[in-house]
Amino acid sequence: MTRDIRLTLIGKPGCHLCDDAREVVQAVITEVEASDAAPRLHLDERSILDDEALAARYAEEIPVLLIDGEVHNYWRIDPVRLKTALLAG
Repeated sequence: MTRDIRLTLIGKPGCHLCDDAREVVQAVITEVEASDAAPRLHLDERSILDDEALAARYAEEIPVLLIDGEVHNYWRIDPVRLKTALLAG
């Protein structure tokens, strides 16, 4: 059975670290999806400018990457660590 994994990238427009994180996440998604028995990955992007609760919680940590609602990483996304997390299980 194929797993569904929801990734949420929290950031804001004009944030260069957020742009870098997006590139890393998208590259890892492409790599993981090409592997055998890959999970189904769903990526949502959220801006702290559009959500007061996200701003209050994560304003000093963006970009933040959540995997299934749990913080995986913030500031800089390590592609090896992310790939390992997505393929585990």
